[in-house]
Amino acid sequence: MHHLVVDEWTRRPGWLQRLDPRAKLIVLLAFLVCVGTFRKLTVAAVLALGGLVAAGVILGKLPARGVAARALLVAPFAGPLAVASALSGQTGQAISLLMRALLSAAAVVVIVGATPMPRLLRGMEWLGAPRFFVLIVQFLYRYLFLLSEQAQHMRLAALSRGIGSRHAGIRRVLWRAAGGAIGVLFVRSHARAAAIHRAMLARGFRGSLVPLEELRMRLADWVFLLAGITLSAAIRLGVRSGS
Repeated sequence: MHHLVVDEWTRRPGWLQRLDPRAKLIVLLAFLVCVGTFRKLTVAAVLALGGLVAAGVILGKLPARGVAARALLVAPFAGPLAVASALSGQTGQAISLLMRALLSAAAVVVIVGATPMPRLLRGMEWLGAPRFFVLIVQFLYRYLFLLSEQAQHMRLAALSRGIGSRHAGIRRVLWRAAGGAIGVLFVRSHARAAAIHRAMLARGFRGSLVPLEELRMRLADWVFLLAGITLSAAIRLGVRSGS
């Protein structure tokens, strides 16, 4: 059964995977602040920031194509704003807006792909993120697995009923019965989630799923933390914003 590919990346033997989640989250925050405070991204800024993302991909032994594909998922959200800016005559601002969204999304994908979700949530909680927010993130993450499992069951059931080839079956589900299939998927997933929640309450669930893991900052964590913050600050202060 195929689950989230990003979860498989976290088990790769990369150097980035072994680092403390708090260091990675702080470096990610510094990177996002750096990207967000540019008035307009210049070519030099894009190359420098892209170099940091590429370094994270290499250190985490992540597939560059997979990271890029998932970063492009923000295009439907940033794209309309970029198009609107371009139509108003601000082409440079449109390109800058799109690159800002893509770089930010790629950085988030790298950190999430190099950190197991329980450790990432533990780091968020340690850094002071609201417990309710951490809990919502963890439930959403687990719900994605539930949706994936139910979708796989529905696809296999459709194929076993003689729909035809694998690609033909997918086309029929998507184009001929997309609304009904999605409705059944969410109904089944909701029923499964409700049953899981009742089981959690019966086992003593009291509002926290984050494991009480002891986090320790090692020399490599401090080196990564200082290097990430320094490089982000150097890019922001050393590269001029576009006018």
